[in-house]
Amino acid sequence: MTLLSRRALLRGQIREEFRILPPGLSRPVSEICEQCRACVDHCPQSIISIQSGIPALDFSASGCDFCGKCHESCPQADVFFDADLSFPHMAQVQSHCLALNSVDCQSCRDHCPSDAILFRPRAGGPWHPQIVDDDCTGCGACISHCPTDAISLSVRSGSHVDAQP
Repeated sequence: MTLLSRRALLRGQIREEFRILPPGLSRPVSEICEQCRACVDHCPQSIISIQSGIPALDFSASGCDFCGKCHESCPQADVFFDADLSFPHMAQVQSHCLALNSVDCQSCRDHCPSDAILFRPRAGGPWHPQIVDDDCTGCGACISHCPTDAISLSVRSGSHVDAQP
């Protein structure tokens, strides 16, 4: 499945990505989801939509605050969700990041609720971003604030993500 932001499309940055599912999903969504849209209607961040018949998250406007409203409102929650609301992915800084290209920018760090983005000093230019793997929750808050769409999500090593259509 290819997910594109408008900026990425206009820049010709088409890349294959995995579908971002609500936090804590424990079974393949297509097996259980009734497409009732309860998770869409109850998400206070308005980041859930139904794509190809299953719920998916879009972090282009906001991130997930792990409030659990998607879990609480789902009629299949007892078989659909784990008790632990978490994501099997983490943030990853791409090469077109402003800070990596000699422009001072730290907006991702400023909006990371778990302080998982650190900036390391380097000689002769702006500090470079570094994602602290153990601290990154995969919430996506940094994505919506990056002016160049230079943050993507990648599957954590050791995590298994079911392929979604």
